[in-house]
Amino acid sequence: MRAFFNILAQVFGSITANKLRSFLTMFGIAWGVASLLLLVGLGEGFRSGQRRGLAELGTDVIMMWGGNIPALPGQHIGMHPYKLTLGDADAIRAQAPHVRNVTSFLSRTDLKQVSEFSSAGGQVLGVEVNYPAIRKLPIAQGRFLNEDDEVHRRQVIVLGEKTEKLLYLGHPSLDTFITLNGYRFQVIGVASKFGRGNNDGDNQKVYVPLTTMLELFPITGENVAQDAITSIQYQPTTEELNETAKAEVHNVIGERHGFDPTSKDAFEEWDTIKSNRMVGLIFTAMDVFLGGVGIVTLALGAVGIINIMLVTVSERTKEIGLRKALGATNRSILMQFFLEGLTLTGVSGLIGITGAAGLMALLGGMVGNNAMGFDPPRLVPWSAAMAMGSLTLCGIVAGLYPARQAAMLQPVEALRKE
Repeated sequence: MRAFFNILAQVFGSITANKLRSFLTMFGIAWGVASLLLLVGLGEGFRSGQRRGLAELGTDVIMMWGGNIPALPGQHIGMHPYKLTLGDADAIRAQAPHVRNVTSFLSRTDLKQVSEFSSAGGQVLGVEVNYPAIRKLPIAQGRFLNEDDEVHRRQVIVLGEKTEKLLYLGHPSLDTFITLNGYRFQVIGVASKFGRGNNDGDNQKVYVPLTTMLELFPITGENVAQDAITSIQYQPTTEELNETAKAEVHNVIGERHGFDPTSKDAFEEWDTIKSNRMVGLIFTAMDVFLGGVGIVTLALGAVGIINIMLVTVSERTKEIGLRKALGATNRSILMQFFLEGLTLTGVSGLIGITGAAGLMALLGGMVGNNAMGFDPPRLVPWSAAMAMGSLTLCGIVAGLYPARQAAMLQPVEALRKE
């Protein structure tokens, strides 16, 4: 044990004897490790931000709107738009076995909202009671719509967070009344704020029962059904079956409206599951690329350590020969130079990890969570593990090869060398 501590003392003595060279060598490794962690951390910040943005729309949701279909069945000219209906949503529930949840809504943007204090003009949605189960809608005050509201077509309303501020100017809103185009609605709930930055679109929506909306503010026009709605949104039984669920839904809608369900123009839809997968693939590729850049930088630092250690062996050839002549073993010489390379690598690696973690924490405090589509960079466990693994490998290579060169020197030849 005493011999081991003597070797450690010699290692640190050798490192401190060449302060500038040791500093520059360690800086290369620290820079490589910090670059690896920062690059991967930035990529994960973008990935996390995109995922969070999609999660704020709802979990594994497929959104569908009406499209354009032939005016006459079998034709491919004379296209005209069609509207989805509440009956379509009921048919999907009954005929699409790979769909676990369906909701529909009717959206209007031309309804004036008036309270006793102010007025506003945000989006008004007539929704079903299961809307929050599919689309994210946290409630801060009061309650959301229930089945009785829908069955009895009650004139009740849930306000978005921004709309409540615009209409009530800081006054209490629960159990008060507002009007929508002259119809009186009682405020039963206020949604929490969600979304980031200046994205207030969702916070300016208001929600009423779909049955009430269809009765008071239906979609009108030529050949428009009385139960016409704006959108049907649904969730597959599992994320892996999203394409199966979409095919079943297309078949149901195509059969009910008399068109080929494989027609490209027949549906406007957004599959958030597919979008999430694409985002994941993009950022995985980015992580691989950025991680590769970081590892190359780290490898260059390791080459620098090997070079410096070889120079050290060359400079200390006479010292090695003298120690061997006085009885030092190949093992002790090997251990000294190996530990010297490993120490340089390990200490500089820890400095790089600490520096990267500190910089990412600082950026997190400065950026916060308000930047759209971007979360602060964070220390990713797998990247830290990869950095430590790469460090260990670099340390072994950087220490072992020069150490072996030193241990193989013959005492007589070492003492004779100038």
